[in-house]
Amino acid sequence: MSYTRFDAVEEAFVRPPVKAVPPAPATSEYYGCYVFNRKNMRKYLSADTRQKVYESIEQGITLNRDVAEQVAAGMKRWAMDMGATHYTHWFQPLTGGTAEKHDSFAEPYGKGESLEEFTGKLLCQQEPDASSFPSGGLRNTFEARGYTAWDPSSPAFVMGDTLCIPTVFISYTGEALDYKAPLLKSEAAVSKAVADVLKYFGIKDDPVFSYLGWEQEYFLVDASLYAMRPDIIMAERTLVGHNSARNQQLEDHYFGCIPARVLEFMKDLEFECYKLGIPIKTRHNEVAPNQFEIAPVYEQANLAIDHNLELMAVMKTVAENHGFKVLLHEKPFAGINGSGKHCNWSLGTGSGIGLMSPGKNDKDNLRFLTFMANVLKAVYDNNGLLKASVMTASNSHRLGANEAPPAIISSFLGTQVSNAFKELLQSKDMVKIEGKSRFSLGIPQVPELLIDNTDRNRTSPFAFTGNRFEFRAVGSSANCASAVTVLNTIVAYQLTKFKEAVDKRIEAGTPAMQAVLDETRETYRACQNVCFDGNGYSDEWKEEAKRRGLDCETSAPLCYDSFLSEGTIKVYRETGVMSDVELKARTEINWNIYSKKIEIEARVLADLTANHILPVSTRYQNILLDNVSKMKDIFTDKGEFDQVASGEISMIKDIARHTSEARAQAVRMEEECDRIDAIECERERAIQYHDVIVPYLESIREHVDALEMIVDDEMWPLPKYRELLFIR
Repeated sequence: MSYTRFDAVEEAFVRPPVKAVPPAPATSEYYGCYVFNRKNMRKYLSADTRQKVYESIEQGITLNRDVAEQVAAGMKRWAMDMGATHYTHWFQPLTGGTAEKHDSFAEPYGKGESLEEFTGKLLCQQEPDASSFPSGGLRNTFEARGYTAWDPSSPAFVMGDTLCIPTVFISYTGEALDYKAPLLKSEAAVSKAVADVLKYFGIKDDPVFSYLGWEQEYFLVDASLYAMRPDIIMAERTLVGHNSARNQQLEDHYFGCIPARVLEFMKDLEFECYKLGIPIKTRHNEVAPNQFEIAPVYEQANLAIDHNLELMAVMKTVAENHGFKVLLHEKPFAGINGSGKHCNWSLGTGSGIGLMSPGKNDKDNLRFLTFMANVLKAVYDNNGLLKASVMTASNSHRLGANEAPPAIISSFLGTQVSNAFKELLQSKDMVKIEGKSRFSLGIPQVPELLIDNTDRNRTSPFAFTGNRFEFRAVGSSANCASAVTVLNTIVAYQLTKFKEAVDKRIEAGTPAMQAVLDETRETYRACQNVCFDGNGYSDEWKEEAKRRGLDCETSAPLCYDSFLSEGTIKVYRETGVMSDVELKARTEINWNIYSKKIEIEARVLADLTANHILPVSTRYQNILLDNVSKMKDIFTDKGEFDQVASGEISMIKDIARHTSEARAQAVRMEEECDRIDAIECERERAIQYHDVIVPYLESIREHVDALEMIVDDEMWPLPKYRELLFIR
C-alpha cells in the first residue's frame, strides 16, 4: 500500500508525548568547549605564541610561519582531544552557504603505520578546486586552482569529528571568490575611516569595529509532511497551496506559548550553539504559525557572521533529530509573513565607545550626530546598492509583504533624533538630545518605565533603534556578510569624504569642533530625503520615494545593476574593498543564481502540475461526470435534472477550465525556459526569467489553488497549508 498524504498527516499529528529530561548543566560549564578560544589556547599554546595570536586578532599583525607551526601543533592536540579525526578549511563561497573539504589527520608512516599530522602550512593554506564554485567568469573549468587562507580573527571550532578552520577563498590570480575576504577588507576600511574622524574628538589609538547582532527567523515543518511536498524539497517553498482558513489573522502565535516539541528542539539547538560559543540569548514564536526566531548577543561582525552560518548548519541537524525540517526560505508560504534576518549593525571602539549612542555632553552628542549623519548620507547615496545586497529570487517574494519592509531603502530615526537634526538645520550651535524619559502607568504595583529615544517602525528597512541601525531587509537564508560588507564600505567612503571636507574648513580658519558641526549639518541636509518615519507600505510613500530620488526598482535582475554603476565602482575602488573585475564577477553570479532559482521553480511546478495535480483533478472530474450521468437516468424531467445537477455540472466545468489552463500554461512555461536558457547574456537571461517565467508561476498557481478547493480532500495528493502550518 502506498504512503499517502494522510499517512504523513497522521505521523505528524500523532506523536509520542515529550519526555521529561533532567536539568541541563550550567552553561558556564560547557560554553565554547568546541571552540579553540582563549581559554583553550591557554591549555595548548605557550604564552609567547598566545600573545602573537592575540596581536594578530586585535592589531591585524600577520603571523609568521614559525608561530603558525606552534599554533597548528596546539590546535591539533586540542581537536583530537575533542574527538576530531579530520580537519577542513571552512569557507564561504558565493553560493551563499559554506563549503568544506575534509582531510584526515592520519598520514601513512613507515610500513603499515600511521601518525597524525597537521602542520603550520596546512593550517594557513589549502587548495580547493575553484572552477566548480560560482566565479562570474574569474575561473574556467580548465583553470581549477584556488586557495583558502586562515582567518585568525575567527576561532577554529570542532563540528562532529572535524576541525573547522575559518578561511578566506581566493582565485589563483588573487580575486576574492567568497564573502569573507571583502568583508575583512571592508572592516579594515571602515575602521581606518572612523578612527580618522574620531581624532577630532580626541580619541586616538582605540581600535574600531563594526558590530552585528542578527535575528534569525525560520519555519519548522514536520519531516513527514515535508517529504510529501516536492516543491518544498526542490524549490524550498510551496509553489502551490491555497491559504488556510486560519493562519496568522488572530495574531495569537507571536510571542505565544512555544509548542512542547518545538521547545525541546530549541533547548537542544541552544545546547549545541553554546558548545560552539554562539551567544544565543533570545527564542520565541514569530508572527506566522510555525515561524520562530533565535537571536544572539551582538559581536564583532566577522565573528557574528561566522556564528550565523554555523547556526544555520546546526539547526538543520538538530531539527531532524526532533522530526522537523527547517525552512530558511524567505517566503515558504504565501499569504503569511516571510522570514528575515534582521541585521542590527553599529560601530564602536575597542574601549567600549558606541558611536551610534547619544552621549552625556555636547561633545559626545556631536560625535553621535556626526556618525549618524554620515551613515544616513552613505545610505542615501547608495540606497540602490544597499537594496541590491539583499535582493534575491527568494527575498523578492518577502519584501513589501506581510510586515516585511518595502523594496525601497529609507531610514526611520524616531521623533527625538529627527527633532535634533531638524533643530541642527536651523541653528549654528550644538543642539540638545533628550535622553530616556520616564512614564508611569498609574498602577501602584508597576514601576515607572524608561522610554527609549525612538519608537520602532516595522515597515522601515533601515531603522535606528536606540544605539544601532536595524537593517530589516536582509533575508532569512542570506549570508549577512553581503549586506554588512556594503554597509561598511559605503560608510568608510562617506567618512573619508567627510574628513576631507572638515579639513578644508579647518584650513580656512574654522575651529575644529565648529568645522565638524558645520559639516555634519550640511551632510544631513544633503541626505534628509532618505529619512522617513511613516508607513512604508502606503502607495503614497511609493510615490513620495520616487520624488525624493530613492531607488524604487523591484526587479531583482535590474537591482543588480547598482553593483556596476560608476558610483559603486568608485566607492569600492577607493576603499580597496573590491576591484572592478570582482564587482563585475559578483554581479554576473547574482544574475546566474537568480536565473537558476526561477528555472528550478518552473521545472518543479511543471512536474507537479502534470504528474500530481492534473491526474487527480481529472480523476475527480470523471467521478463527477459519472455521477451526473447516473443522475440523468433518475431525473428524467429536464427542469428537475437541471436543478439537482447544476452544482456538479458547474464544478465539472470549473475543473475543465482550470486543468486546461494549468496544462497549457505549464507546457508554454517549459518551452519558454528552454528558449531563455539559450540566451548567453547573464543579465538578459535573468531579466527574461523575471519578466516571462515569474508571471507563469503566479498564474499556474492560481489555477492549481482553485482546483485544491474543488477536488475531494481525500484525493488531493499534497499536504495542505492547514496541515503544514500547525505543529502539534
